[in-house]
Amino acid sequence: MAESQLRKVVCVEDEPEMIDLIRLILSRKGFEVVGAAGGKKGLDTIRDQNPNLILLDLMMPDMDGWEVYQQLKADKATRDIPVIVVTAKAQSIDKVLGLHIAKVDDYISKPFSPQELLDSVESVLAKSAAT
Repeated sequence: MAESQLRKVVCVEDEPEMIDLIRLILSRKGFEVVGAAGGKKGLDTIRDQNPNLILLDLMMPDMDGWEVYQQLKADKATRDIPVIVVTAKAQSIDKVLGLHIAKVDDYISKPFSPQELLDSVESVLAKSAAT
C-alpha cells in the first residue's frame, strides 16, 4: 500500500473549530483530514471515504459517538478501521470502559496538545499497519 493511502483521517466532531484544529495539526504531517459534523454525517462520510483512521467525538447532538462506534463495528466494510475517541469527558472510568469494553484503539481527552494527537495517530496507524 502506497504511503499516500495510509494518510486519510475522518474527523467526526460537532464543533467546526475542533475539526479545523485537527486538520491544521495533521495536515502538517501529510494527513488528509475530512471533517464530518455530527454522528449521522460521520457514518456517511466514513462509508464514502473509507479512511485509514477515524477520530470520533463522543458528545454530539444528533447521534452520540458510542452509537456511531457500534454501527461502524457492526458493518463489515468499516469494522477494521482504527478509531481514536476524542472527547471532553475525561473521567477515568469512561476511558477504561471505552478502551476495554468497546476496544477503541486509543483515547484522547480535550483539551489535547498537538503532540498528543500526533503521537496517538501515528501509534494507532503503526499498530494497524502491522496487523
